[in-house]
Parts: sequence; C-alpha cells; structure tokens
Amino acid sequence: MRQATTTLTIETPGQGLHDVTSPILRWVQASGIVVGLLTIFCQHTSASLLIQENAAPAARRDLETYFAGIAPEDRHRYEHDEEGPDDMPAHLRAALTAVQLSIPVIDGAPCLGTWQGIYLFEHRRAAHARRLVLHLLGE
Repeated sequence: MRQATTTLTIETPGQGLHDVTSPILRWVQASGIVVGLLTIFCQHTSASLLIQENAAPAARRDLETYFAGIAPEDRHRYEHDEEGPDDMPAHLRAALTAVQLSIPVIDGAPCLGTWQGIYLFEHRRAAHARRLVLHLLGE
C-alpha cells in the first residue's frame, strides 16, 4: 500500500462552480497509484466541493441560483457579518454541501461518471485562493 498527498491552490475569480477536475486528474496520474481511494478536502468554511454535471453549463447556473435562493445575502437576516454581507450566506451554503469527497481510483484515474466533474464551489463574491488537500491511498 502506498500513499501520496499534495495541496492544490485554486484561484477563484468569485462566486460559482469552478471545475477542478483537470489538475486533480493530472496529480492522480502522476502519483503512479492505479487502484485506491482519493480523498479531497477543502480547507475553508466558505467554499465547498461538489461532483456535478460537467457538460451542461445551465445545470451549474441553476445550482448557483438555487443556493443563492436558500441562503440569500441579506444584512438584516444574519448576525455574523464580519467579512461582509456574503459571509454568513457563504457559511450556510458550505454547510449544505460538502468540504470532503472520497472517490475510488481505478486504472490510475478517479472513477467519475460520464457527465461528472469535480467542482470547487466558491460561495464568496471576491476572488480567493482556496486550498484543496488531496490524499491518495492505494497501489
């Protein structure tokens, strides 16, 4: 059994679903591990991870709109606002999604479905440098 770890820094331009599949695939392939389990962990409380539709941009836009509706920016609605009006809604959106994903690796690649991609879901309006910790365990 072997292990590999790395931290990817993803520069986000602001809110939305940002495809991080390619750098993750490249790292898994470079690890030399062909069968195992990949864990991806987002080290932030105002961003999250999703496995989502990667062919139809409208599906991603609809997700973004949905989350904006269930956790809207409203300065009168939340007590926590130290970093601005998008701060608490970002925490709520992250709480409703996931900050960690586990994906089987077979034949040297994450086992994603035909229309699946790995996305960093940035919940803040401003650009951020987000850290994703990757851990791969396998042979």
